Amino acid sequence: MSPRLLFRIFAFAELVTWAGLITALILRGAGVTDALVGPAGGVHGFVFLSYCVVTVLIWIDARWRPGVGVLGLASAIVPFATLPFELVADKKGLLPAQWRLGAEGQRPRGFFEHAVAFVLHRPWLSLVVLAVLVTIAFVVLLWLGPPVPMGGK
Repeated sequence: MSPRLLFRIFAFAELVTWAGLITALILRGAGVTDALVGPAGGVHGFVFLSYCVVTVLIWIDARWRPGVGVLGLASAIVPFATLPFELVADKKGLLPAQWRLGAEGQRPRGFFEHAVAFVLHRPWLSLVVLAVLVTIAFVVLLWLGPPVPMGGK
């Protein structure tokens, strides 16, 4: 799968899960039900973490400037911002059709490029390892609980 397609999928998934979470929060606020907030929040949290992993992989492989990578990550924090980021990044040619560090690509330099090359050369193993790591991060965040509202309590 190309970096461009992978990023587009996760940017759209992040947008959709934001919509689900916001809908669940509106329904809770309207007194309809609060039963959807947990599942919607869980799905959104998992997709958020996955989007961040994909963004970092492409940031390193495509050699984005630091500001572009940080903006890509920050776009996941603002509801629906991953879509405009993806559209602009694609228009500027920042989402390549091929992996630079893939099997037929360039030799990696430095720790981070070696890590990305490892992921690209062993996609199934890496997918399992990354899924486990995202799941562990997700479970730890669930265990910690929701953020405390401003002003305590």
